Amino acid sequence: MSDTEIGPPIALVTGANKGIGLETVRRLVDQGFRVYLGARSAERGQPAADSVKAQFLQLDVTSDDSVQQAVAFIQKEHGHLDVLVNNAGIGGPRREPQDYTANDMATVLMTNVVGYMRLIHACLPLLEKSSNPRVVNVSSGLGSFALFHDLDRIESRAGTVPYAASKAAINMMTARLARLLPHIHINAADLGQTSTELSGNQGHSIQDGTDAIVHFALAGPDGPSGTYADRTGELPW
Repeated sequence: MSDTEIGPPIALVTGANKGIGLETVRRLVDQGFRVYLGARSAERGQPAADSVKAQFLQLDVTSDDSVQQAVAFIQKEHGHLDVLVNNAGIGGPRREPQDYTANDMATVLMTNVVGYMRLIHACLPLLEKSSNPRVVNVSSGLGSFALFHDLDRIESRAGTVPYAASKAAINMMTARLARLLPHIHINAADLGQTSTELSGNQGHSIQDGTDAIVHFALAGPDGPSGTYADRTGELPW
């Protein structure tokens, strides 16, 4: 462990003022992490951070300036980052298939995919200063081609075109980066159908939904990388 890692491990969770992000922050704080709760709105983010004893960090994943300022703050305070949880995402509009537009797709991809890449790129110098750097990309079974073709699975009939496409892109981004950056553990977590606003409050509990995220975040130096899994184990890409 380097001198910059004295003290609790440092984590950043994006899109974390509610739902899956907030529960992830809460669980990591309970595990002894110093967690930065990233959210666009200070009005919503600060009370959320206070409620789970985390530190609020104003962060808009669609803005280069916002991300650079947030990462610079962590650099100044700690000099390294142990865990990045890319969670910020949007569901996008629900339309009839023939009504989806290029703008619909671009809006979802800019947040869900480009936003993830923006954070990874900006955080890499800090992650490389950790003795056990981990990136957890929050994905979905809706991004799995194998699950889509299994007609017994809900993934074969649920999800919108832009959202599912964004999760498929996240999966490939995860697999490629994990292979190209073997010194950093990079994994994709499927929440399963979790009871949040995005799912219409259908599915299992938010705690169950965060199990795969927390599993990857807590993994040791010999932990998995390039893995796609939900709370029950690995999934087919």
